[in-house]
Amino acid sequence: MALTLFDTDEYRPPVWKSYLYQLQQEAPHPRRITCTREVENRPKYYGREFHGMISREETDQLLSVAEGSYLIRESQRQPGTYTLALRFGSQTRNFRLYYDGKHFVGEKRFESVHDLLTSLVRRATLKENEQIPKYEKVHNFKVHTFRGPHWCEYCANFMWGLIAQGVKCADCGLNVHKQCSKMVPNDCKPDLKHVKKVYSCDLTTLVKAHTTKRPMVVDMCIREIESRGLSSEGLYRVSGFSDLIEDVKMAFDRDGEKADISVNMYEDINIITGALKLYFRDLPIPLITYDAYPKFIESAKIMDPDEQLETLHEALRQLPPAHCETLRYLMAHLKRVTLHEKENLMSAENLGIVFGPTLMRSPELDPMAALNDIRYQRLVVELLIKNEDILF
Repeated sequence: MALTLFDTDEYRPPVWKSYLYQLQQEAPHPRRITCTREVENRPKYYGREFHGMISREETDQLLSVAEGSYLIRESQRQPGTYTLALRFGSQTRNFRLYYDGKHFVGEKRFESVHDLLTSLVRRATLKENEQIPKYEKVHNFKVHTFRGPHWCEYCANFMWGLIAQGVKCADCGLNVHKQCSKMVPNDCKPDLKHVKKVYSCDLTTLVKAHTTKRPMVVDMCIREIESRGLSSEGLYRVSGFSDLIEDVKMAFDRDGEKADISVNMYEDINIITGALKLYFRDLPIPLITYDAYPKFIESAKIMDPDEQLETLHEALRQLPPAHCETLRYLMAHLKRVTLHEKENLMSAENLGIVFGPTLMRSPELDPMAALNDIRYQRLVVELLIKNEDILF
């Protein structure tokens, strides 16, 4: 079998940018804010970036021009000590600055303030990206047989063999060697043509494939419920006919946002609430993820209300963006459900009983440990509903 040769000018296999290189490229460049007036007693080792003894408020105003802006000022409380003020992440960060022949903030010393700033900016960029996950979704790699010559999109080398030459991401279509797949960052950007269903599909995958903030099934069901069901007795507690709930599921899988869930198709609102609960139960990774689960359970066990809310805040920060946004939207809806408690008899406590096991699944394999968590799952959802306006 003859292989087709490609002109090197026409074919250029994609080369992966490393994570750290990308971060360095995205980091803001240090931008000196020069002082236009003469400053008395300026230290000889500082240049026009030294502004003398100015207040924090004046510093903030001077640095507000751009990310990476910096200046040096003398402390008003401790004359003779100097602070390096840097604009990063839309806020001013202050560093106690020292000089012993070289400039330094921590242990490492630099020939110039600019070199020191470059190091600080890169370090701050890496720290920011440690706190907020840079990549939200792992690739869904499957062994694949490619037709014709194929190159790995990670290492740019040829994929040898006639069958099963490498793996392909079922969600975004990325093609790589099997060995390279272990080194690819979790930066899958799902393509709608690869995502064939709505239910049982990873939440982040669905959101990214449809370029929406939340899964369309959540938005559509909640809109329908709020338009005609808020006063329905036992809303979310009363079960709908399971065959019809399965019909709604198939309609979403088949038609996506064009699915018809109106009163003309499903008169019983409990069919729609059942379909929404089923969506959350079918998620391969629960809305409150396995990683964040322990922190949420911990918050439910705390007795002090302020400490409890602070721990819940920390737990919410551990959720991927799509999960957090969907949870916020759902809790705001459930809060509106409780405003009709006199008619629907559904309090935050009752909704917690319904939604606790629906939104949270214990990562523990021990059934007794998971069983013990049920009361805390209920309490977590109840707290999220009652404090929705504070937490989100």
